[in-house]
Amino acid sequence: MYATHLVCKGCGSQHPLEARFACDSCFGPLEAAYDHDAIAAGVSRELIESGPSTLWRWESFLPVCAPGRGLPVGNSPLIRADRLAAELGLDCELYVKTETSNPTHSFKDRVVAVAAAKSVELGYEALACASTGNLAGATAAAGAALGLPTYIFVPSDLEPEKIIAAAAYGATVFVVDGTYDDVNRLCSELAYDRPWAFVNVNMRAYYAEGSKTIALETAEQLGWRVPDRVIAPIASGSLYTKILQGFEEGRSAGLLDDGPDPVMHGCQGAGCAPVATAFAGGSDQVVPVKPTGIAKSLAIGSPADGVYALEVARRTGGSIEAVDDDQIVEGISLLAAATGVFTETAGGVTAGVLRKLAERGEIGAGETVVVYITGDGLKTIDAVRPAVRTIAVSPDPDDVDAALERRLASA
Repeated sequence: MYATHLVCKGCGSQHPLEARFACDSCFGPLEAAYDHDAIAAGVSRELIESGPSTLWRWESFLPVCAPGRGLPVGNSPLIRADRLAAELGLDCELYVKTETSNPTHSFKDRVVAVAAAKSVELGYEALACASTGNLAGATAAAGAALGLPTYIFVPSDLEPEKIIAAAAYGATVFVVDGTYDDVNRLCSELAYDRPWAFVNVNMRAYYAEGSKTIALETAEQLGWRVPDRVIAPIASGSLYTKILQGFEEGRSAGLLDDGPDPVMHGCQGAGCAPVATAFAGGSDQVVPVKPTGIAKSLAIGSPADGVYALEVARRTGGSIEAVDDDQIVEGISLLAAATGVFTETAGGVTAGVLRKLAERGEIGAGETVVVYITGDGLKTIDAVRPAVRTIAVSPDPDDVDAALERRLASA
């Protein structure tokens, strides 16, 4: 393991590799620091390629050693999306990186795998989390696989499918009367006096590192190169910022071809778009909001890494923007029909922003573009139910033909 300590993103102070909620000096967020020279000297493409077909092939870039047990996470497909590109009028190399193949069908399995491994290393005997949905299932599944009791806290308006899925793993699920930000505050208080590893609270510095693996994996799947443009959702902002960090660390280690950073486009639902609002207004401050809208897995009104997401977007020449509920549903339908990938509402947000960028002509000919889809559409089935149309027929071929003719005539 090449991780050496934790460092505060605010004041730069250093801390041991322990379970810590925030910096002791300024209460700023913490992240893992590494001996990058040692990584460059000790890691090669051949070493990576000989590793397991999971995120643990990137163990050298993570703050914990690969565990001997747990679920197989990572190695999700990168799908060439030529039909989607054609539908949007794009002359580019478009890919969809879909995380629906993970054990609980979302990218949260990555971050939980790292946080859970570190929790066990530090001696914790229970896992917990504050969740907008996908993290609940991922934490519950990880706890079940490791034989650890698990405590899940979710807002009361969460999709029932996600609550049921978490409970099915045997987790204790608390439905909190409030928003995700209320849930997060509650868990922050509980983390001080409960002997539980809250994966996204006192273990957050380790949890966030799991997101880097999606970028490193993408680069390997592209032939050890970095895409020209990335389109990814923003909730807390951690995934979005860690994707860029993953590409940068891969280059620093000599694994990836030289070149500029990708242009980073962040995506939010209009019902909870504090980072997109700050970006549009040219502000460096993210003003908290009360979440509304159907993109509940992105509904963090006070995003912890919002200001860092703004910096990433501006530094790379990218953008952060929002799409409304109708555009989210259209994005889900577009992606499913053109690629065969059925995404939840967060992916509808990402697909909606991709459409916006295409319509404005911001994606250049010949560019390599990667769209990140973070969860399965079966998790938010009610969001697309009103848009689904079926045709009732009798068990008669002539009735089928007549129904098709009527449909064509009305199209």
